Amino acid sequence: MSEKVGLEHELTELIVKAVRLEDVETHEIDPESPLFGEGLGLDSIDALEISIAIAEKYGVQLRSDDEEHLKNIFTSVRTLARHIGENIAE
Repeated sequence: MSEKVGLEHELTELIVKAVRLEDVETHEIDPESPLFGEGLGLDSIDALEISIAIAEKYGVQLRSDDEEHLKNIFTSVRTLARHIGENIAE
């Protein structure tokens, strides 16, 4: 399993746990599917919960001062993993 795929898998687990998606299994989440709207159907409160969990687990702060940038980061599990991978504290 590549590091990127591993991070995507970790993120699906983190998302399911952080927002308590009781009816969703991690393997059911397509890394390319939208997190909001017709994808997982998350909302802004879910994004906040995920941001907090990411900060705790990876030390990556997702700042809200650039809303368009945040929308791009939270497009899918894949875009979120890419952002974390590029900004993770080593």
